[in-house]
Amino acid sequence: MKKLEAFIKEGVSAYNCTQYAAKDLEKHGFEELHYADEWHLKAGGRYYMKHYGASLFAFTIGKKKGRLRMAGAHTDAPCLSIKPNADFVTKGYAQVNVEVYGGPILNTWFDRPLGVAGRVILKSKDVYHPKSVVYRSKKPLLILPNLAIHMNRDVNKGVEIKNQTDLMLIAGLLGEEGQDTAYFMDCIANDLKVNREEILDFELTTFIWEEAMYVGVSGEMYSAPRLDNQTSVAALVEAIEEADCIEGMNFIGLYDHEEIGSRSKQGAATHFTYELLQRILEQTGYTTEEVRRYMYEMILLSVDVAHGLHPNNIGKMDITTQPILGNGFCIKQACSQSYATDAEAIGIFAGLCEREGIRYQRFVNRSDVRGGGTIGAILSSLLPVKTVDLGVPLLAMHSARELMGSSDQQEITKAVTCFFND
Repeated sequence: MKKLEAFIKEGVSAYNCTQYAAKDLEKHGFEELHYADEWHLKAGGRYYMKHYGASLFAFTIGKKKGRLRMAGAHTDAPCLSIKPNADFVTKGYAQVNVEVYGGPILNTWFDRPLGVAGRVILKSKDVYHPKSVVYRSKKPLLILPNLAIHMNRDVNKGVEIKNQTDLMLIAGLLGEEGQDTAYFMDCIANDLKVNREEILDFELTTFIWEEAMYVGVSGEMYSAPRLDNQTSVAALVEAIEEADCIEGMNFIGLYDHEEIGSRSKQGAATHFTYELLQRILEQTGYTTEEVRRYMYEMILLSVDVAHGLHPNNIGKMDITTQPILGNGFCIKQACSQSYATDAEAIGIFAGLCEREGIRYQRFVNRSDVRGGGTIGAILSSLLPVKTVDLGVPLLAMHSARELMGSSDQQEITKAVTCFFND
């Protein structure tokens, strides 16, 4: 859980998550690569590469040719994203204009102190190479207060939230004489120790300032923001750091933009993953024929969270498959291929878990519920390879704070590590 605790604390945006993952990998002997540079890969080497700041790939090369093992997760999470020209004033309140990123449970974001994180683009001497800075506010900068029940008597019956009016954040109180319309941007500039005019653009999102914590009589549950999908990111990073790659290659991809469909240059839907794998294999001595053969025989783990059985809403779960928090991670399956798992892939991975004594459960959606999707179906259609969708079961998925059984993190980390060791 220590690795997950660190990623929850540090990975407050996709950019911050990638930055922290890179630092952690370097501590474990991984060398940074840049795609535009010439590479000199070595047997036994450990490497990572950041991709447009919010995605990351890491791989270890065995000392002889052999099998390929790949696992993927995503770095982003549902949140409120800050728009350009963010500052505006309403009757002395400094406010910030936002839009919804992904599919958050919006009412859980009210009345919580919010930090700001992401990246800021600054002017430089070369207009084609502006300076990019990963940013995290030093304190909570924003808040979204509820309307009092006295003015909204039906609030507990469920009231529609209008994104353009109800979600505008408060950044401060300006007073009678203060009508500066760059209140928020001045704060960002001051934190970065630059003039406001040096900021060309930004990709900033809000994050829940409250810390994660263990809850329950025995502390067996873990309540935290961004469990979707920092549980998976932490498991993959720890697994590739700890596993011994004797032959072939172990490879992880941490992708941005899963929560909005993955169709971007740093999302899982890009053809970049195939090209990267091909380049690595060719650099390490594989012939064109071997590249094709080994990639076709590769097994992919798509690691993303699953839904656990909610004790107050049992009817929302499938009638025969009902995973419980604390009973192990879930192997996810759907005939629609929203989860890319097939029977052969399940057989391989379930056999591995049973051999190693790793606890796992099954998850399927109710037959009348569409459910969500993962990067698994996207990646397996681009590569294409046998794929297993799996993840830690949660309650309150896409809430500002989600809930998991703390022991499940150990199980999924062990499973991915064993997969990389095999």
